[in-house]
Amino acid sequence: MTRIVSGHRILLSCLGMNAPMFYRRATDGTRLQVPLENQYAGPVATPCWLIGAGPSLSKLDLDEISRSPASRFGVNLAGSGLIRPDLWTSYDPTVRFHRSIYLDSSVIKFVHESRAMDLIPETTYKVCDAPNLYLIDRTQTRGFHEFPGQSNSPITDWQDSLIQAIDIAYRLGFRELYLTGCDLWIAPSRAWRRAAATLGVVYQPREPLGDFVHRCEHAGMERARMEELNTGPQYHFDECKSLSAAIQTDAHYFRVAQTLRLCRRAMGLAGLKLISVTPGSRLNDHFPFLSVHQAARRILDQTGDPTREQTRGRYSTLQTRHPLQTSPMRDVRPHFWPAAKTDLPQKSNAVGNGKGTALRDPLVRLRQAVEELPEVPIDLNAEE
Repeated sequence: MTRIVSGHRILLSCLGMNAPMFYRRATDGTRLQVPLENQYAGPVATPCWLIGAGPSLSKLDLDEISRSPASRFGVNLAGSGLIRPDLWTSYDPTVRFHRSIYLDSSVIKFVHESRAMDLIPETTYKVCDAPNLYLIDRTQTRGFHEFPGQSNSPITDWQDSLIQAIDIAYRLGFRELYLTGCDLWIAPSRAWRRAAATLGVVYQPREPLGDFVHRCEHAGMERARMEELNTGPQYHFDECKSLSAAIQTDAHYFRVAQTLRLCRRAMGLAGLKLISVTPGSRLNDHFPFLSVHQAARRILDQTGDPTREQTRGRYSTLQTRHPLQTSPMRDVRPHFWPAAKTDLPQKSNAVGNGKGTALRDPLVRLRQAVEELPEVPIDLNAEE
């Protein structure tokens, strides 16, 4: 089997440097780096709606979210039939998702490199050929103290799409994530809870479903009866798992909520804020909660309200429009900044007077040279 191995990526790795983390791949395996890191960063913390697939999503004011001047980041099938995302990612196999999400050029997509050569459902196209789709690498060795990942390191792989979306959003430059439809729990149906209550078993809100099952079994309820009663809605869309699968999914949700709880200090140090806008979410015990209206109002106050911005006179005035009561401003250079320099210096650990230090640093020059190296095809199975 022949693969295209990026020579400069190997050298950068040996030098302790990372190549851009987002990239595309052609059907012949050729890799094209795409520098998307921090493209959404701004002068203030950039907000983003992170859309989950919980049943609560269908009960929220999605029109207010759609009107909000902030990006919408969908996960897996979240939002199907309700709200269209601007960005999207998945962890699960390609066949579980819709053709339209892959072929919609208005949606920026992020999938793992292993999905590149999959077929887009209901087509003969390869996933890597999809418009506006970028590939990522993942790492399973990241600890809580390292989340979200920094610089160009691989995306965190804790076998969860929400965790993956949070890490990608952070790398893109978003710093305030409004978690919508992220219930992160599956409840027994009302009929099941009523039947359990007759046996003296009372369901505690958001308790692990597996714990409730064990208590019901201990009280004498048979598993077949519980499977008949099943759970309440598991998603906002038309899909339902078996009881055994629902128990496993709920246990996974519980672990994700606890994982994010244990990452709070690391996220705080990284400048990342998670804000729940999901009523009844397991996250609400550990993170700030706002209603959709409050979150949308907060975004409008920061960004401006597109529905109320007037156009009369905009093409006929040349006056600078400062905020009212703004004190005088004057652009200044950093201390010791060369007067003729117009571009930012390259980062360097060298110590000097600041004049031309980056250009004299051998490591910087080597990095520049390595990044200009072309990709070289290597037959990994070729005999010497």
